[in-house]
Amino acid sequence: MGVTAVRRMAASILKVGESRVWIDPERMEDVEGAITRDEVRRLVHEGAIRRRPEDAQSKGRLRARRAQERRGRRRGHGTRKGASGARTRHEREWVARVRAQRRLLKRLREEGSVTRSTYRALYMKVKGGAFPGVRALRSYAEASGLLRRAAG
Repeated sequence: MGVTAVRRMAASILKVGESRVWIDPERMEDVEGAITRDEVRRLVHEGAIRRRPEDAQSKGRLRARRAQERRGRRRGHGTRKGASGARTRHEREWVARVRAQRRLLKRLREEGSVTRSTYRALYMKVKGGAFPGVRALRSYAEASGLLRRAAG
């Protein structure tokens, strides 16, 4: 019997596709001589015919994409699914913003750039949501002359 017929039989015995059937080139005569399914089963048992392993999915592209995401890429409009509030809750954004502003205030107070009373006034403004971010807080403090010396 031809090799293709044996390959087809072996595929059905091994429960894989024909492309995953490996036939030992050293035992080609035995394989060509096999006529019945039992003979093909015997060749499988002897190791003349084997099941090839499945091809694994490459992780190369995944790693490349993750590296880009770590650098802040792939965050544009086409990638997003869900409203901005679904991607990061507004409450979490608020907490992050307030904590950053309070960190700045604490640093300014420790440096001595801000007096206790000024610190308290700015702290309460931060608590009230007067500043959209750290930059706005700093520029407000500098513009209104609340800083003793330019804090870097």
